[in-house]
Amino acid sequence: MIFSSIPFLFFFFPLFILLYFSLPFKYKNYILLLFSLIFYAWGEPIYILLMIFSSIVDFINGKNIEKYKDDNKKKKIYLIISIIINISLLGFFKYADFFIKVINNILNLDIPLLNLGLPIGISFFTFQTMSYSIDVYRGDVKAEKDFFTFMTYVCMFPQLIAGPIVRYETVSSELHKRDINFKKFADGFTRFLRGLFKKVLIANNIGLLFTLITSSEVNDISIMTGVLAIVSYAFQIYFDFSGYSDMAIGMGNMCGFTFLENFNYPYISKSITEFWRRWHISLSSWFKDYVYIPLGGSRVNILKNIRNILIVWILTGFWHGASWNFIFWGLYYGILLLLEKFVLKKYIDKLPDFVKHIYTIILVFIGWMIFAFDDSKYLFEFIKALTSNKFVDSAFLYYFKNYFLILVIATLFSLPVYPKVKEKVNNSIFTSLLSISIYVILFIVTLSYLVSDTYNPFLYFRF
Repeated sequence: MIFSSIPFLFFFFPLFILLYFSLPFKYKNYILLLFSLIFYAWGEPIYILLMIFSSIVDFINGKNIEKYKDDNKKKKIYLIISIIINISLLGFFKYADFFIKVINNILNLDIPLLNLGLPIGISFFTFQTMSYSIDVYRGDVKAEKDFFTFMTYVCMFPQLIAGPIVRYETVSSELHKRDINFKKFADGFTRFLRGLFKKVLIANNIGLLFTLITSSEVNDISIMTGVLAIVSYAFQIYFDFSGYSDMAIGMGNMCGFTFLENFNYPYISKSITEFWRRWHISLSSWFKDYVYIPLGGSRVNILKNIRNILIVWILTGFWHGASWNFIFWGLYYGILLLLEKFVLKKYIDKLPDFVKHIYTIILVFIGWMIFAFDDSKYLFEFIKALTSNKFVDSAFLYYFKNYFLILVIATLFSLPVYPKVKEKVNNSIFTSLLSISIYVILFIVTLSYLVSDTYNPFLYFRF
């Protein structure tokens, strides 16, 4: 994997920064494209051709859609071609074995699995290129005239392999003209470091707790140990993915781009609806704008609105992986959102805020339990353990004692503590020096973890 090679990172980033900032603007996109291709090829040398093919397809389709903008039939044909090719690429590489298994089970066949490796980031770059074609079709953006500029958009390494999903309209003007200055670079660099700290210091450590618990015999797990596993996974996936998003947004800022936020402290939400306005914002908005609204959104009768919500959430679940647990997870949220919209809202609105928050966190953590285990048998055994095993055991006390500090840190930083402290702290030489000192210390600790620790998964690489 890309982030498993520390020497590569230490060579790659300084060299990129040196060339990117020393050359005139007209060469910056080429440097960014070149290093993006090297970055991806380091982890996926074969599948880089897939990304280039996807870029070529949508660049051509975008130009043809705009060329025939007054001919509804022709421009629709090119849009359909774009959608079919992108969905086919995603479907073949990500879901082929899943459908083969389903067919084998239903028809009692023995069709051999393809066992294809999943191209890193395919769920992200196919959605980006497809949204570009749709936006050109709608007239929301002009088709890009330069292929290398378009490829720079598709392949930008900061957000390439795990999002956020960056739409062309967000960066179209910056691809041709952007502010690159020291302040933006410094802000981006500190944002990148915060993401790196979240990923390495919090997500990895709390994720190790989840791995330790779930590697035990499930029948021996007490109720509180099982709850601790779910809590640790909830923190791991948040700090893992939001940490990567912070790094991507920070690197984008360093290069002069402004990517939209992808997380907004989702664990402070007071409803499931609010949670999904704060979690993986780029994916939620993508499905809203390209699936939910085109289906009619809420501007239809109740039955069709229910249909639209369920379609969106089943697709959202399936987007995350080729496994039944992801489909159940999407359906779970679809049903919860329907209940909130049509049944529970008037009751939830009357509850005190802390009750709303507890209600939301419990349901979200149940969702993470479904999400975490793609082995259905293990999932059902885990649920059984949570309902029938003894309440607490020595394993829980051991894990809780040893991971108490990281649990407290994860809890604090899942709340908007940092922006509130930053808002209240006066800017002075002392506070600036203190801030720099904290960043330096955390960076040294992070490096020591990266060099010495073999446990460094990026959960969203597999999506």
